[in-house]
Amino acid sequence: MRYFLWIFGTLFALAAIPAVFYFVLFLLRGDDILRVRALKFYRWALVIFLFTFNVAIYGHIVIALLQLWGFMR
Repeated sequence: MRYFLWIFGTLFALAAIPAVFYFVLFLLRGDDILRVRALKFYRWALVIFLFTFNVAIYGHIVIALLQLWGFMR
């Protein structure tokens, strides 16, 4: 799980940093294309974050159920 979180944390950062960068440029320059680019990166960052969160939560649930049923000790 540690490697999974590091990989998807890196992917999240790679999507979130350009989103912030383009949003700041949009605030400074006012070009609509910069806002659109910021939104695209923001949406990808959100998808990556929610996917990682869901896998982490459901992974813990599956492990707890397997331990409860005696398949893992």
